[in-house]
Amino acid sequence: MAMATSSTQLLLSSSSLFHSQITKTPFLLPATKIGLRRPKKSLSLSCRPSISVLATSSAVGVNESVTSEKPTKTLPFRIGHGFDLHRLEPGYPLIIGGIDIPHDRGCEAHSDGDVLLHCVVDAILGALGLPDIGQIFPDSDPKWKGAASSVFIKEAVRLMDEAGYEIGNLDATLILQRPKISPHKETIRSNLSRLLGADPSVVNLKAKTHEKVDSLGENRSIAAHTVILLMKK
Repeated sequence: MAMATSSTQLLLSSSSLFHSQITKTPFLLPATKIGLRRPKKSLSLSCRPSISVLATSSAVGVNESVTSEKPTKTLPFRIGHGFDLHRLEPGYPLIIGGIDIPHDRGCEAHSDGDVLLHCVVDAILGALGLPDIGQIFPDSDPKWKGAASSVFIKEAVRLMDEAGYEIGNLDATLILQRPKISPHKETIRSNLSRLLGADPSVVNLKAKTHEKVDSLGENRSIAAHTVILLMKK
């Protein structure tokens, strides 16, 4: 009986000692042993350190005070979208894509009001991450009064070339109720390709009515959309 008591006391003493040790210095398994992963360092996704640059040159007398944040990351391609809308009024010529289209109304605008060339310029500038056409060629500047929109296209193409890009393809849509564009479509597309220095096969032009809805459908305005793909040379 004495031997049993002694054995019991020894067991309790050992248990107490073990409990004391594990509460003082608990044993921890390494994270990798139990299937846990150490948190990775956060990666910065910013790859656009900004550089303030002149958006345009003085070659055509554009607004040199306009600056923009240009991405320093070189991309294999860039996509841009352009949109423009002009009111149609009697007494103005209707010029689309640099072509004079016979109509009893034309675009009221500070320049020649070429809605197609304007939205193509905006698509190129957008793809390059530059300010829009209204900032570079402001209608508050008298030098652009009645100016041919081919000037704006040439400057946009110069900026595209300077950035090291060329046109992959362009898709434009004209929206107007009248006149019918189909008789002039190929002439417009050919001239647009020439102004852009692009092969006609990569320049597409569509025309749609607005089903007599709102100002477009009532022949009080004309609009255009353009999507462009620029590819690194």
